Amino acid sequence: MPMTVPAASTAREIASPESGLPWWRFRIMWLVLGLPATVVCTSLVTAGIAWTHIDPVVTDPLPTPAASANALEPAQRARNHAATPGR
Repeated sequence: MPMTVPAASTAREIASPESGLPWWRFRIMWLVLGLPATVVCTSLVTAGIAWTHIDPVVTDPLPTPAASANALEPAQRARNHAATPGR
């Protein structure tokens, strides 16, 4: 019994590399080349944004322990106030 091809598939010829079509006519090649190209372009944009918005270098010396203890005093007072019941 011979195998018959449905009429819908005979109306449209399936493209294959042997058909002589150029590479840009194959949709899969746009995925194969387009996705990595998109990643490269977005990484260059990200690098450009990072380069133009560089954080400034901090040249001030580190704070002394006495200065940092005084800076935390309001936070410690609020913590202790919240921890004491009935006041």
